[in-house]
Amino acid sequence: MNVLAMHLKRFFPLVFLFLSTLYGKGPNIIYVICDDLGYGDVQCLNPKNGKIPTPHVDRLASEGMVFTDAHSGSSVCTPTRYGVLTGRYSWRTVLQSGVVQGFAPCLIAKDRPTVASFLKNQGYDTAIIGKWHLNFKYLNPNGGSEFLKGKHKRPPVGAKIPDGPIHRGFDYFHGFHHAGNMEAVIENDEVTAHDPVINMLPRLTRESVEYIESKKGSQKPFFLYVPLGSPHTPIVPSPEWQGKSGLGPYGDFVMQTDHAMGEIQKALAKIGQAENTLIVFTSDNGCSKAAGIPALAKQGHKVSADLRGSKADLWDGGHRIPFIVKWPGKVKPGSTSNQLICLTDLFATLSDVLKTDLPVNAAEDSVSFLPALFGKKIVSTRAGVIHHSISGHFAYRKGPWKLLLAKASGGWTSPTERQAPANLPNGQLYNMSADLGEKKNLYDLKPKLVASLLAQLENDIAEGRSTKGPKSENDLKNIKLWKSRNSR
Repeated sequence: MNVLAMHLKRFFPLVFLFLSTLYGKGPNIIYVICDDLGYGDVQCLNPKNGKIPTPHVDRLASEGMVFTDAHSGSSVCTPTRYGVLTGRYSWRTVLQSGVVQGFAPCLIAKDRPTVASFLKNQGYDTAIIGKWHLNFKYLNPNGGSEFLKGKHKRPPVGAKIPDGPIHRGFDYFHGFHHAGNMEAVIENDEVTAHDPVINMLPRLTRESVEYIESKKGSQKPFFLYVPLGSPHTPIVPSPEWQGKSGLGPYGDFVMQTDHAMGEIQKALAKIGQAENTLIVFTSDNGCSKAAGIPALAKQGHKVSADLRGSKADLWDGGHRIPFIVKWPGKVKPGSTSNQLICLTDLFATLSDVLKTDLPVNAAEDSVSFLPALFGKKIVSTRAGVIHHSISGHFAYRKGPWKLLLAKASGGWTSPTERQAPANLPNGQLYNMSADLGEKKNLYDLKPKLVASLLAQLENDIAEGRSTKGPKSENDLKNIKLWKSRNSR
């Protein structure tokens, strides 16, 4: 931010906001995050064992940059989404394991800055079209009493939402809460319809296209967050996609998801904004076992490519995800980065893109990967990236080394923690550069390295942040580090 702009913002905030709103000062931003799409489900990332055609995402990769070592903040839905929008690990909140179920207060505190509120303050129009999965309440429009989960299988049409996306920085919301309530279609702060789940992906595709087309001729930049509900269960490809992949419903649904990405790019080109838009395509965690992983493998398709594990796990198949960035004129087409990044890094990166300071007390676990987009080394005060499984098991990645505070997968893949033999080491240590498949456990062979990584993890938790900045606090004072039986 130049000196004049800094003074305008400090002494004339309304003038600064007006000028930002009138002229805009950054690219349009589209962030598409799939649900349970494995690293190996994108064909160009898994050329040997990726059998599902994904031509539109492959094209995006050829036009932008592929990150080969990108990780979600968790190996399941809710925690990752919290991290994307806040730049903070979700285990710093009351959510220590699992996911939220709706009919409850929003997990994002009312006073916590989000990527959406930040961009809105920079003059952006902000929209979310897709899955929220961060909780909100449903209120009876007649009197305002709260609908309770135990009494309602799904929220009634007309239910009002007092703490949803439009109360956390978004100007517009069209979508649903989570897979269990996908029939309940929500617009802004109201449940507007009940619609069969098979219609949701076509709906989100159509709504995304219409939103983009509505921006034709607009002087304001826009931020469109598209958290798709696919290819998560219910696996419901539309009739025209059924049988397309030859690999069963999951393969068909992945192809339909890829098509949605193609329609978004087509809409951008239609309004003449393709060259002025930064696009990110990613996933919230690895592929779910509901996809039928063994059956797909028998047909030659490996959902996690060469990674071990899948959704819910501490092994990399649970949280190493596709991550592709296209930014015409900025990012070299067909380029690759092997630098370590996390989905919590969106907040700091966009702050860097806009040359604007991060809000105070925000984005505690976010690091800008903007230098990587230009082929440069990421400069970071964060020592490493913290991984988290569905059951709350922790892992720590620093350079090539990965320490897992779990005896086994820490998730759903066998052996689970309950299945792990008692004589296994308390934890696991892998050199990810030499052992991508996490096969050779070095935990007992390198005690000093284990101690060093553990100390860094403990420090990052205790400090309330993993980056340098104002002191922060976790929402819980005592976060349990070791979760497995017979461990520390």
